[in-house]
Amino acid sequence: MNYQIVLFKNKEKKKIINKFITFDKAKKCYDNMLKKSENVIFNVQTQNGKPCNYEIALIGKDKRKDPIYLKDSLGRNVKVELDTDEFSIIKIHQYNKEESFLDYKTKNKITTNQFINKYLKGGGLKMISKLNNKIVLQNEEKINLFTFKSEEDAFRFTDVLSNLFVKTNRKDCMVVNDYSTIQRKSLYDMLVDNGFSREYLQTYSTAFLLKK
Repeated sequence: MNYQIVLFKNKEKKKIINKFITFDKAKKCYDNMLKKSENVIFNVQTQNGKPCNYEIALIGKDKRKDPIYLKDSLGRNVKVELDTDEFSIIKIHQYNKEESFLDYKTKNKITTNQFINKYLKGGGLKMISKLNNKIVLQNEEKINLFTFKSEEDAFRFTDVLSNLFVKTNRKDCMVVNDYSTIQRKSLYDMLVDNGFSREYLQTYSTAFLLKK
C-alpha cells in the first residue's frame, strides 16, 4: 500500500486507521474524516486523568523531505516523526475524537449524539443537572443518570450543551450547574428515592469508582 491514514496521540503515532493504493482514494477518506471531526460535539480531551490531543495524518511513499512541526499545549513547536523511513507525512490536522460516557440505566457507553437523539426528543421540559461527575436528566417523571470520567468532563458537557441549545434556539432544555446546599441535598434525596445509590452519586471520578 502506498498511502496510509494514521492517528496520532500527543504527537506520537497511535494506530493506522486505513491503507490505500492510490492518493485520490486516500485523500477522499482523509477529507471525510476531517469533515466528521468538525461535527463532533463533545470530544476526548483526557485519558487516564491526563490531557490528550489527537491528529490524523495522511502519509505516503512519495516522500516529502520538509519536516512538519506542530504546536503542543504549551505553544512549543514539536517535530512530528514517523517510526519508519518508508513513509513521510503529506498532510496532518487536528482531530476531534468523539468522547463517550456511561448510561447508568443500560450500562452501555453512548455518545452525545445518541444522548440527544434518545433522551432529548419529544415534548416537555428537560432539566439537565451536574452532580459531581454525573449528569442527571429529568423529563417530567423520568430520571436518567450518566457518568463521566471526572467532574471537569461533566462540567464541560453541560457547557457544550448550553452553547448548542443557544445556537439551535432550543427552548425545551434547561441546564443547571450550580446549586445551593439545600438544593444539592434535595437532588440527592430525590435520586436516592428513585433507586440510585447515594455512595455512587457522591463519587467524583471513574478512577475513584475503579478503586472502590
